[in-house]
Amino acid sequence: MGYKNGKDVLPCELLQELQKYIQGELIYIPKEDNTRAKWGENNGTRQLIKKRNQEIHRLYRKGLQVQDLVTRYHLSEDSIRKIISKMSQEQARHAYK
Repeated sequence: MGYKNGKDVLPCELLQELQKYIQGELIYIPKEDNTRAKWGENNGTRQLIKKRNQEIHRLYRKGLQVQDLVTRYHLSEDSIRKIISKMSQEQARHAYK
């Protein structure tokens, strides 16, 4: 997040209106809700986790036991079971389309 001087980026009328409320202090102006990226989208983490979860599901369907997946991916048994369940639901949803 970069600092910008209001007099360089705001119309004069808007700057004068803002000065009625705040002067000489920093103010954060958030992005519009529709322009905010979801968690992990900008740095690729979301995609990496999706690929990992698909791999976990694929290996489970190939016959690996949950405990083997726990050891391989360093996740809890509960997390592995949730991933398998979610991926199975997604796969079933896509099969009906």
